[in-house]
Amino acid sequence: MLDLAIVGGGPAGLSAGLYATRGGLRNVVMFEKGMPGGQITSSSEIENYPGSAQVLSGLDFMAPWSEQCMRFGLKHAMDEVTRISKNSDGTFTLSLAGGKSEEAKSVVVCTGSTPKRAEFEGEAEFFGRGISTCATCDGFFYKNKEVVALGGGDTALEEALYLSHICSRVYLVHRRDSFRASPSTVERVKNNPKIELVLNVSVKKAYGDKMGLNGIIVVDKEGKERDIAVPGVFVFVGMNVNNGILKQQDGTFLCDMDENGNVIVDLSMKTSVAGLFAAGDLRTKASKQVVCAAGDGATAGIQALEYVNHHA
Repeated sequence: MLDLAIVGGGPAGLSAGLYATRGGLRNVVMFEKGMPGGQITSSSEIENYPGSAQVLSGLDFMAPWSEQCMRFGLKHAMDEVTRISKNSDGTFTLSLAGGKSEEAKSVVVCTGSTPKRAEFEGEAEFFGRGISTCATCDGFFYKNKEVVALGGGDTALEEALYLSHICSRVYLVHRRDSFRASPSTVERVKNNPKIELVLNVSVKKAYGDKMGLNGIIVVDKEGKERDIAVPGVFVFVGMNVNNGILKQQDGTFLCDMDENGNVIVDLSMKTSVAGLFAAGDLRTKASKQVVCAAGDGATAGIQALEYVNHHA
């Protein structure tokens, strides 16, 4: 039986593994189907992590984390966890894809979040054929072409700036006339001659043909439409938390959740279920910043260590 199972391999999961194993837990496994790093590896630049003065891509930034966090015995299992359930003796069962399972004395869940869809007509039809949620992944395909970046938060504006280094023009489309992004980022966007602000509009539909996307139609509050002919649209309108593994067979959740599906935790990352911890973007009131996820993970790892030692 595992002392601790960590589900998710982003900054929170890696930090939880580092602090738990360095603190003395010997049988700790991090379940992450792909390579560790998490959602942040698709970010174009990281410039606000304390102590890291050099601006790096998310992929480069996360590269040394695995080596460091596994130095003290954390193991990586490339298995997909489909459900976590509580046993009558207080331990947990992790159901894995393919029918196998693992038992654990404690669990830290840090499955993060995935980009939301904007839900406009044609978005699903052209997703992967001109519509994307990852500028780092797909921006290169639109070198010296015009594209749209959709959204008004930090991610949307940062990715619009990133795209401006590749594309000939970036239309930043937002449904309001103000942004939720940090003032410094807003200022950089407004001063970038390759970014055109298209504000107070919503996307009516995307259109194209068998070859892919040809453009989008936006409409303002008075009903006036505008055709923006572009081969690429990047959607950055928020995130959905990945809470599916906490859903039980009867449809309820293993622990208490808020109205938006985030896991409710206290300051120690403890959930309503003893031995179960949640960290990072999955938890309620998460700041959705790398440094905060890492701090959450460290806290969860320390608390799991104490829980296991206390119940040994």
